[in-house]
Amino acid sequence: MNLIADSCSSPVRPVLRGRLGGVAAAHPLAVAAGQEMLLVGGTAADAAIAAQAALCVLMPDACGLGGDMLALVHVPGAPHLAINGTGAAPLGLTKVANDGPDSITVPGIVDAWCVLSLQYGRLPLLRVLEPAIRLANADLRVSESLAETLSKHRARLERGGAQSWCLFGRRAGDRVKQTQLAAALQGIGAEGREAFYGGPAATALSRAVRVLGGTLSEQDLGSHQSVVARPLETTWSGLQIATQPPVSQGVLLNMALNALGRLPDIPVDLHDHVAIELTEAAFGFRDDVEQGAALLQHPLPIDLTKAARRGGPRAILHTAGVAVSDADGRVISSLVSVFDDFGSAVYVPELGIVLNNRAGGFTSGANAVAPGKRPVHTLAPSLVQTGQGMLGLATPGADGQVQTLLQILLAVGLEGLDLAQALARPRWRSEGGNLLIETRHPRRDALARLGHRVMPISDGELRFGAAVCAGWVGDEPIVAADWRRETFAAVV
Repeated sequence: MNLIADSCSSPVRPVLRGRLGGVAAAHPLAVAAGQEMLLVGGTAADAAIAAQAALCVLMPDACGLGGDMLALVHVPGAPHLAINGTGAAPLGLTKVANDGPDSITVPGIVDAWCVLSLQYGRLPLLRVLEPAIRLANADLRVSESLAETLSKHRARLERGGAQSWCLFGRRAGDRVKQTQLAAALQGIGAEGREAFYGGPAATALSRAVRVLGGTLSEQDLGSHQSVVARPLETTWSGLQIATQPPVSQGVLLNMALNALGRLPDIPVDLHDHVAIELTEAAFGFRDDVEQGAALLQHPLPIDLTKAARRGGPRAILHTAGVAVSDADGRVISSLVSVFDDFGSAVYVPELGIVLNNRAGGFTSGANAVAPGKRPVHTLAPSLVQTGQGMLGLATPGADGQVQTLLQILLAVGLEGLDLAQALARPRWRSEGGNLLIETRHPRRDALARLGHRVMPISDGELRFGAAVCAGWVGDEPIVAADWRRETFAAVV
């Protein structure tokens, strides 16, 4: 296994070596925000928060103060920690929906920032949020992708009261200044979590939901706390993979890898088939991920000669990833999200944000809806300990996250590809009984012959994810990013 090739192994994105650290994120301006923190003496935590906050400004369809954040943190010589910045359903919840006021859980990202900053940061939170505040106050142009998403979800945003939002109805190229969001970020930087979960902000959040018939209360907001725990870990093919514990469905990746490790040597041309089958089998346990490590005892049935077509993974998506490493060896892998595009589409005018629709993640069984309960989350960042160092790896894509990570790990752990090759190679995604596959995938016809319902779609389509990776290899920080979407990486 060689994680970094001597020359650019991919014509798209090479692995970069740094001195003070590296940042990979879902947007180049978010990467710049993280770089700024590293250059002024900040840690990986400071850089991760700065990049995430920038994404909240740049990609409000994917993430924001109304959403959540999950992160895995590696500090040399210390146990890995998992920060669960997700919120619970309101205590007054009487019904749940996939959209609108009854789909909202308490936003967790702001408290998670405060926890991450306090435990691992070096800079004042206000300094860390400065790049995002500058971006929110700037006359930034609306991107084509954001304009398209705004147009597509116009009716939902209207129902959520977003007609007064500065982004509402904007077209590609329009310049927009998000002054309410800038002020909210400024308050959080100066006052911490109280500026969001208490006082006028909490009143505004509750009022925006209640006026539409929802039940989110100031009490729900004020009592919110992030969960800090140890991750789940699995050893496979010489790698040690750590994933976010429940309520994340990251354990499904552990299940697939654990089952893969029990199989005899598999021909390379069957790797994709096996990964698809194990993915679909693991997703049969999605509603029970609260069992955590106990799920690793379940065998995952597989037929090497044909597809079972179990289905399982869903089509929902939208998230943004950030991975950071610093000069002291810290590595952070994280994801931020409001779940679906613009989340619930419920708008909070005083803060200039929309709220998540994570309550739509409740299903049945152990994941059945209940007041004050967190639903199963798709966000599944990972840490990977290799023989050469530590990597933080994450990707957007909802149920596609586990699948994209599995394909990258297979490429590195079994096929010996370096990171650039592993990130650039063609991908598939199991979704609702179909196998979506990039048109250039070399095993497309072979998978069809095995009985998979193959649906070729454009290379780089959103559902194939956009991985970010940062870490340490040997004695230097490294960083890499997918070529898909607007994902970018840089070192300092």
